[in-house]
Amino acid sequence: MKNSKTIKEFDAAKLYARKNQFGGYNFCPFCAAKLVKEHLDGHDRLTCSNSDCDFVHYHNPVPAAGAIVIKDSEILLVKRAHPPRLDYWCIPAGFMEWQEHPRDTAIREVKEETGLIIKLNSLIDLYSGDDDPRTNAILVLYLAEEIGGRLQASDDASEVRYFAPDEMPKELAFASHNQAVSDYFSKR
Repeated sequence: MKNSKTIKEFDAAKLYARKNQFGGYNFCPFCAAKLVKEHLDGHDRLTCSNSDCDFVHYHNPVPAAGAIVIKDSEILLVKRAHPPRLDYWCIPAGFMEWQEHPRDTAIREVKEETGLIIKLNSLIDLYSGDDDPRTNAILVLYLAEEIGGRLQASDDASEVRYFAPDEMPKELAFASHNQAVSDYFSKR
C-alpha cells in the first residue's frame, strides 16, 4: 500500500523533483489524454492534448493556516513527528480541507497537534512557502490565545511546548514559520 511508507522511505529530493514538474501529473483527469506543456498567460502550464478537452492544470500553491498561540509572552511550538523536517519545531499549522475557512483550519490544527482549544484574536499575515518538498503553500497565520483543552502532543507532533523569546529554536521547520516568528517579535 503506497500510503504506508515508513519515515526511512521519505525521499525529499524525489518529492521536490515531482513538485517542480507540475506535481508529476502526466494525464488529463477528465479524458485521460496526455498532458503537454504550453506557455499560457505568461506561465508554463500543462494542457490536455485532446483538442476536444479544454483542461488546463494550474500548478497553484496549496492554502494552509495556523496560529501563533501566546501565553505569558511565550510562543507555542510543536516538534514535527513526520517528514518533512522531522524533529524540527514549527508553528501549529496545516493544510486546509475542502470548503474549510482558514480560521477553522487554524483552530482545528492547533487542537489536533496540541490538544488546546484556542481563540483567534487577529490575523497576523499571509506567508508564501516553497521549502516543503510536497508542495508550495500560502500560509494564513492568526494570533491566538489558549482558552481550554489540555496541552499534549498528538497527531503530527511528537512534542509541544511554549518558548520564551530567548529560548526559541535557532531554526524552525519552514522559512515561512521563521519569518512569521521574526515578524511577531519585531512588532511586539
